[in-house]
Amino acid sequence: MVVTKKVGITEVVLRDGIQSILATRVALRDLVPIIPTLDKVGYWSMETWGGATYDACIRYLDEDPWERLRVFSKLMPNTPQQMLIRGQNLVGYQHYSNKVVSEFLNKSAENGIDIFRTFDALNDFKNIQFTIKEIKKLGKHAQGTMAYTKSPVHNLVTWMDLAKKIEDAGSDSIAIKDMAGLLKPYDAFELVSNLKEQLSIPVHMQTHATTGMSTATNMKAIEAGIDNIDTSISSMSMTYGHSATETLVAIFEEENVSIDLDLKALEEISIFFKSVRKKYSEYEGDMKGIDSTMLVKQIPGGMLSNLESQLKANNQEDKIDLVKEEIPRVRKDFGYPPLVTPVSQIIGAQALLNIMGNSRYKNLSNESKNLLSGKYGNLPGEVNPELLAKVLSLDEGMSENKPEELITMKEELKKLCVDNKLDDLSENTEMLLTYILFPNIALKFFKSLK
Repeated sequence: MVVTKKVGITEVVLRDGIQSILATRVALRDLVPIIPTLDKVGYWSMETWGGATYDACIRYLDEDPWERLRVFSKLMPNTPQQMLIRGQNLVGYQHYSNKVVSEFLNKSAENGIDIFRTFDALNDFKNIQFTIKEIKKLGKHAQGTMAYTKSPVHNLVTWMDLAKKIEDAGSDSIAIKDMAGLLKPYDAFELVSNLKEQLSIPVHMQTHATTGMSTATNMKAIEAGIDNIDTSISSMSMTYGHSATETLVAIFEEENVSIDLDLKALEEISIFFKSVRKKYSEYEGDMKGIDSTMLVKQIPGGMLSNLESQLKANNQEDKIDLVKEEIPRVRKDFGYPPLVTPVSQIIGAQALLNIMGNSRYKNLSNESKNLLSGKYGNLPGEVNPELLAKVLSLDEGMSENKPEELITMKEELKKLCVDNKLDDLSENTEMLLTYILFPNIALKFFKSLK
């Protein structure tokens, strides 16, 4: 008797699909009409929140990210809601205290999140250990995650060691997060095979299409026995995004693999997002095919487009190729961290400083100093000794990245509201968390609520 392997699908169009292709600029009102149809498809989960969503809502859209989550949850009662968090960084760009992390996770669960995918940019297990424990306390699904990368200090032993720690911490599942599309098909087969052999929890995977390998990588992962993969509806897939949902369904339609989704509903969803993509086309990147830069220099597409805009603002667009060459050098000097938020921004900004200043490390950003001195966690490889010595000699004035406690920030927010003639938002925990996570842009957002 032939055994059919069932593979679940996490649809990412409402979060990572929009983030990768349309810079997270799509307003909630343009998503609401299709949500009931998405709920009919039969996805294992729907990624709706986290990543850059929170930031983009308050920075660009004047939307309350918590309200977005509540709307999704209300209109999709049959599909578990999933979010991405950066461990102790949550959805911000620095480490927060355990008290802040705990409150954020609690409110996220209360507002509709069922599955929390938690990762650390350095793959430092200590930075996700607390989030896994807190998610389990809330009775929600904790998905510990590895940020996949390639370097002289990353290999199969590295990944299996991290995977075992994730399982032992009580995670309900483990995810491979291939944010740059670097996981090759046969490497995926080997990695997933080993994970399935040595772990007892389900294995999930997210891989981007940027390098052109994602569909083949997903296929080999399925052949190796993976339990769940991330896909995006066809009209919002490929380039900077992910493999198309319908493509993976079609590939395995007559094989011993069951991806049980409503194809009629998928067609309706794809047609809907064609118009969404057209409406927000100004936010699309320039890439039309694949980005071979990723295969050599491992520069994520979003990171590259951001650097291009910064150079343009300084009338130095002609230096983009020099910056591309500098990024791998900086990454090596910093101990080969994966290029994922917030580390990718730190590495990219430092490479930019080096090129624009015509001097390597003459100017070090505070974020670079904090990263090099271990304030974000343990770097995976050896740091350039001369660079580290310079960082330690510049200790004075460095940001300590001290976690802000809720009580301190509550008083600060209360005063801010009084000074700006706003209603007191400090008693609203969601608004308080917004202020803690994004203090520099929160006031503009609060004013938009009036």
